[in-house]
Amino acid sequence: MKTVKLLFIGSVFMLLSVSLIAQPKPWVVPANFKAMKNPVAKSDASNKAGMAIFNKNCASCHGKAGLGDGVKAKSLKEPMNDFSKADFQNLADGDIFYKTKTGRGDMPKYEGKLTDDDIWNVVNYVRTFKK
Repeated sequence: MKTVKLLFIGSVFMLLSVSLIAQPKPWVVPANFKAMKNPVAKSDASNKAGMAIFNKNCASCHGKAGLGDGVKAKSLKEPMNDFSKADFQNLADGDIFYKTKTGRGDMPKYEGKLTDDDIWNVVNYVRTFKK
């Protein structure tokens, strides 16, 4: 009986460990970034600039339409988010700006590689991916 209990407890512990490892950690955005307003007006020009930057820097992982199906997506540790889904589209512009600027894990840091205006143009462009 004692062996069965130990096996059961060990199995539960192993399942909990695996499920915790498989879950990506929440990406906490500082309040000052969450509250940021996009200083780049939404426009065709902004979307065009954002599309060019996105295609050059983001599409290989996130896919041309932001569905998370880029050619590199399968080789990454964490699954790519589908930018057309409500959970992404409901993020504040400042959330997207922060995550793009600072990066984390497989997501590269674009601070110093793109200007803030470039990142804001990408924010405007990914807003066009709504379903």
